[in-house]
Amino acid sequence: MMSDVSVGIRPAREDELTFIFSLITKHDEWTQFNAPYFPYSHPSLDQFEKTSFQRLLSGLDLQLITVNDIPVGTVNCYWECEETRWLEAGIVIYDSNYWGKGIAAIAVPLWVSYLFQTKDIERVGMTTWSGNPRMMSLALKLGFQQEARLRKVRYYDGKYYDSVKYGVLRSEWQARRK
Repeated sequence: MMSDVSVGIRPAREDELTFIFSLITKHDEWTQFNAPYFPYSHPSLDQFEKTSFQRLLSGLDLQLITVNDIPVGTVNCYWECEETRWLEAGIVIYDSNYWGKGIAAIAVPLWVSYLFQTKDIERVGMTTWSGNPRMMSLALKLGFQQEARLRKVRYYDGKYYDSVKYGVLRSEWQARRK
């Protein structure tokens, strides 16, 4: 972890549009770990402002990760199946200069706690792929259980990878936080 830093999560502010857009589109290294087997292209500023930035402003399903109040990434959630309250969460740190610094190990617990406080759910899931060993390690470190491994279902760059699913129950999360 970097010394003398404060890591937090929060909704975006209106005046951060161009900074956040630049953060996401300036650095491409993150796309190599965030499901690179799905096609991705950067949005235009106008597209970003009308979609993801609106979600960042509301903060309900997408928030900024900040270091000393400067955005470096995002945490998110989405319904795998809203009817059954199956919620998945994720994280992206866009600038690789902030990777391996322990930021995600602070931001994800803040986000998971927020999700349990604000949503009527009993479980938070995180899904990654075997090409992202740091995410797999983080999930286990934070108390998530590996619940499934779908072998060789992600094809990327001429090689097959596993999809790996993790989950933590509300009761498990609360017990670890005491």
